[in-house]
Parts: sequence; structure tokens; C-alpha cells
Amino acid sequence: MKALLSPSWELSTEHPASRHDQPVLVNRSTGEAFGPGEVVTLSPTHGDTLAADGVRRLAKTAHLTVKGRALVARFVGSLAPKE
Repeated sequence: MKALLSPSWELSTEHPASRHDQPVLVNRSTGEAFGPGEVVTLSPTHGDTLAADGVRRLAKTAHLTVKGRALVARFVGSLAPKE
């Protein structure tokens, strides 16, 4: 399954980096995949952020289906809360 978050980013369980149906954040132009706890630069203006935080931000403006929202929840929920 895939969920388009922006023209440059998507969540996917179909990418080879996805394991056990856990989505990864994929840069659509490079194919590079990131887990929720990895640092990613979504755009030069946003700077570095944890992938889970970036997905939360992108999901606010993305036109997601119910399944897409569930994919987002699975991705951001897999990052252990900060203590």
C-alpha cells in the first residue's frame, strides 16, 4: 500500500525497506526510504527532522484516504515516545 503525502514523499509498505508490513517514508525522486526514527530533510526550508515528525506535518495537508490515514498512524505510532 502507498499513501501520497506530497509530490516528493510517500509512505509505502511496498518498498523493499518495508518489513512486516511496516510503512517507510520514501523520497519519490531518489527511492531512498526512511524509518520513523531516522533524520530526514523534507525540503531545504524545513531543515532536518525525524521522519515521524515530518510525516505528521505532511499528513496535515495531504488528501489521504482512510487507509492512507491508517498508514500514517502506523508509521508515527511505531516510534517510541520520548521519555
